Amino acid sequence: MQRLSILILGLWLSATSLAAQDNAAIEGVIGDQLQAFNDRDVSAAWSYASPNIKRLFGSESNFAAMVQQGYPMVWDNEDVRFGELRDLSGMLFQRVLIRDAQGVLHILEYQMIETENGWQINGVQLLPAPDIGA
Repeated sequence: MQRLSILILGLWLSATSLAAQDNAAIEGVIGDQLQAFNDRDVSAAWSYASPNIKRLFGSESNFAAMVQQGYPMVWDNEDVRFGELRDLSGMLFQRVLIRDAQGVLHILEYQMIETENGWQINGVQLLPAPDIGA
């Protein structure tokens, strides 16, 4: 019985360690892409996009235009904070709080997928700001 308990504890610790590594890797990918946008290094930003995103936009320039027009807070980000990493039916979603160049805060949710090239961004959704009452 003690051996079984030790085995279960070992598996749990191993899974916890892998989850922490994934979390750090995911935050690294998102942070690196956001920095690439700030640096206007579209090729680097494009490299963090999943194969699905690359098929959808077809080229780096189309991708850059979409981000610049549809996600200006990503294109010109000033401050980035990482929130919860959620697993929804096997899909991972990372919440990110971004302050744009005008100082406005935005909450985005990044869908992440693991590919042969590591973690990649498979989509981003702008979430509504929470209602704050007095």
